[in-house]
Amino acid sequence: MSASLIEKFYGSFNDKDFRTMQSCYHEEIIFSDAVFQSLAGKEAKAMWHMLLFNSKDLQVSFHDVLANDKIGSCYWEAAYTFSGSGRKVLNVITAAFEFRDGKIFRHTDHFDLWKWSRMALGTPGILLGWSPFLQNKIRKQAATALNKFIVAHPEYK
Repeated sequence: MSASLIEKFYGSFNDKDFRTMQSCYHEEIIFSDAVFQSLAGKEAKAMWHMLLFNSKDLQVSFHDVLANDKIGSCYWEAAYTFSGSGRKVLNVITAAFEFRDGKIFRHTDHFDLWKWSRMALGTPGILLGWSPFLQNKIRKQAATALNKFIVAHPEYK
């Protein structure tokens, strides 16, 4: 059952169906990755809605789904044009999950932020993508964008 939940989540992601993605999440979901380091509940659900809302050419693929009733994992890739620069990105991600009450309770994505910044930002990412300065700037811009999205979508308040 848990493997099919992961498959439903990423299949819905590729179909740009944020509502079905959100339905896979527990109400007390905790999500984190290299950019959004700790999102809880409605914030995590709003992030996926925002990402899909802003994407024009997103393609998602996933493979090697493993799961039991408590934990799961998979590998997934997101190919898209980064709206901030118009540059193409292929982000390769390892996802880990914890389940509770038949839903995803904890979702942690691991990817190389420096590698992402080189693709998304070009020269600044190549030169400074490894630095805490640029990585924190990326995180702050993403948090600001998410907060603006939440303000514009009262269902997430």
